[in-house]
Order: sequence, then structure tokens, then C-alpha cells
Amino acid sequence: MSNETVIVKLLDKEYQVACPPGQQQALVRSANYLDNQMRNIRSTGKVIGLERIAVMAALNISNELLQQDPDSSEIAPAAPNGSQVKNLNDKLDEALNRFRQMEIG
Repeated sequence: MSNETVIVKLLDKEYQVACPPGQQQALVRSANYLDNQMRNIRSTGKVIGLERIAVMAALNISNELLQQDPDSSEIAPAAPNGSQVKNLNDKLDEALNRFRQMEIG
């Protein structure tokens, strides 16, 4: 099965992200969560720039995940949603890279 393109919005910018069939809702929910995190960070006025806001949001979300299991230094790859989280992170990285290329060009 081929991936489908899903459009997600982060800080009022649209990104096209390839997504495996059946994972669209999970991707949209993840993007909405990330968007809320990024908006909260931006609203403090302490972090400027999309890339820095995205990195801070990623760190906050990673911290939230790790606090679910404080004895673990990393999220176990065998966790039920571990591969889904990695796939979504890869897709977000790809979207941010495309955004950077658009800024340069």
C-alpha cells in the first residue's frame, strides 16, 4: 500500500506529510498536539523562530514521554506506539526540512 498525503497545520503554516494508510487520524492528532505545544511556547515570547519553537516543543514532548517511565533513559522501541512515534517524528523532520528549503529558495 502506498502512503497518502495529509496536510497538517503548524503555527498557521500548512505542511504536506506522507502517511501510511490508516494512520491519518493519528498524524492529525499528533500535529494538533504539536501545534498546541508550539503555540504555548511562542506565547511566552521567550523563544523566537519556527525552528527553535519546534525544537523546544520536541524537547517538551520527549520529556513528557520519558516521565511516563522515569526509570527509562529512552522510550523502549518495543513500546506499543514506539514505531508510530518514530514515524511521526521522521515526518515532522521531513516537513521542517522542506520548510527550511523553501525559506532558502
